[in-house]
Amino acid sequence: MAKSQATYSKKENEKKRLKKKNDKQEKKEERQANAKKGLSLEDMMAYVDENGNISSTPPDPKKKVVINTEDIQIGISRQEDIIDENPVKKGTVTFFNDSKGYGFIKNTETQDSIFVHANGLITQIKEGDKVTFEVEMGQKGPTAVKVSKV
Repeated sequence: MAKSQATYSKKENEKKRLKKKNDKQEKKEERQANAKKGLSLEDMMAYVDENGNISSTPPDPKKKVVINTEDIQIGISRQEDIIDENPVKKGTVTFFNDSKGYGFIKNTETQDSIFVHANGLITQIKEGDKVTFEVEMGQKGPTAVKVSKV
């Protein structure tokens, strides 16, 4: 006579699976029984009071505070655009690589180092030349354009 293929662990696993399935079905039926269908929009609304707490009562319209959007500061204060009277600046070429086509100019007024590309040159320049230029914002910061030797 042949022995049964069902072992003890297989029977236990089958019992666990059926118990899990029944528990899941019971939870589903319980959720459906407790479901609140047909609630009105007012019953589902939630409000935030002046302290930031969620409440079920609407706010009092008499306590409404009007805030001017210009008074709101996010991170840093707003700066007015600075308009430069004289856009032409003077400086000295501190470094220029002819083969790569770029270099740097040191502004004589602010002592800032400003990037210059060969496309922004009017006349050829080399290290130590006194130049005039205008500054435009490039992808990585200020860039000298319309560069000419003095």
